[in-house]
Amino acid sequence: MLRIVFMGTPEFAVPSLDMLVMEGYEVVAVVTQPDKPKGRGNKMSAPPVKLYALEKDISVLQPLKVKTREFAAEIRELNPDLIVTVAYGKILPKEVLDIPPLGCINVHGSLLPRYRGAAPIQRAVINGEKTTGITTMYMDVGMDTGDMLLKREIDIDDEVTAGELHDRLAQIGAAVLKDTLKSLESGSLKRIRQPENEATYAAMIQKETGLIDWTSSAREVHNLVRGTNPWPGAFTSRNGERLRIWKTAIADEAEVCESPGMVYKIDREGIEVCCGKGRAKLLEVQLDSGKRISAAEYVRGYRINEGEMLG
Repeated sequence: MLRIVFMGTPEFAVPSLDMLVMEGYEVVAVVTQPDKPKGRGNKMSAPPVKLYALEKDISVLQPLKVKTREFAAEIRELNPDLIVTVAYGKILPKEVLDIPPLGCINVHGSLLPRYRGAAPIQRAVINGEKTTGITTMYMDVGMDTGDMLLKREIDIDDEVTAGELHDRLAQIGAAVLKDTLKSLESGSLKRIRQPENEATYAAMIQKETGLIDWTSSAREVHNLVRGTNPWPGAFTSRNGERLRIWKTAIADEAEVCESPGMVYKIDREGIEVCCGKGRAKLLEVQLDSGKRISAAEYVRGYRINEGEMLG
């Protein structure tokens, strides 16, 4: 059975690591990002992949840097046949990529060459894509530029959030990785070069990514809300206070509004807001000082009037 070094950090990577363990592969070590402070108390928190590895008594490495001779020596000493990476978070140097005789295989959350980079799932939702998927690929020194191996495509529902899509793709990623390794072991795995003219980049999501621009279309606002849920969350402002928007619907897609951000209508279901084109209906909101509530509850608890401006 293959000796594998697994490199991954967030929850997205756990199903792939679990698959390797359940299938009986010899996972000789897990490489993950260092523990980081988290929450209001800034308590040190271990990455999900580390927590899983410790449960399974797998050796864990957490290097601050991977582009060092010391790290390369550690990997070389492990004598892996293959390195598998899933959302590790760092680009590996050629010195490390060249260590395993079978190379380094990555599980990526998009249909490459589209959406290379750090946030393929969120950006696909924000951009209103209708399909996405998983691609396994051989790694090289570039950012998701290596030869493609296997793909699996799925539809993106108009209401799905980035968090929901993330969880689904994490499971699919494990299944595609399993098929990839079986093909590798049987000698039937084929490499497909990525067409560079079709490549797009999925920039990292920042807190500011969630700021709603009401001059955008209602569809774009709806997609931003879905694509930034659960993190960082879409938001606007009202009376100088931030108002987070967790769930929306599209009330109208055609009407051109002269006052984007204006509260157009309030009813039992929510709050309709004018956009650059069409109207978005706010269904679930949250003040920084409160909990997530329905827009109807917000209307009852906080006076808001038609004609008011948000943002």
